[in-house]
Amino acid sequence: MKKFFSIKYSPLAFNIGTFLLRLSFGVFMAVPHGYDKLVHFSSMKDQFMGFLGLGSAITLGLCIFAEFFCSILLIAGLFTRLAVIPLIINMLVAGNMHKWELFGDHQLAFTFLVSYFTILLLGPGKFSLDGLMKGR
Repeated sequence: MKKFFSIKYSPLAFNIGTFLLRLSFGVFMAVPHGYDKLVHFSSMKDQFMGFLGLGSAITLGLCIFAEFFCSILLIAGLFTRLAVIPLIINMLVAGNMHKWELFGDHQLAFTFLVSYFTILLLGPGKFSLDGLMKGR
């Protein structure tokens, strides 16, 4: 019980924490958001909001790349810091589209943004493909 309340740094706890952070926010983005957009691309491409004059189909494609494919890399812990950058940009755009309503219905973009920025700062941790490749 003493270890639980200790303020000492624990490498094992850090690595478990980064793994759980990557896994949870990767799955929570990839499955309900990215995969849904991927399988419904043809029906969504004309309705999706275009950004910076890119057009709705290109914007949706970039969104799918970030939300599905980069989330898969995040879950695996492969190229973690590179994979999280499109996710951060995607959440900045989503937050901007919803006028940064932090305490209303659209707080999810901000929650994902903070978690992805935390992953960018912390890195993938030992329990990742990046960690396995670094160990060799």
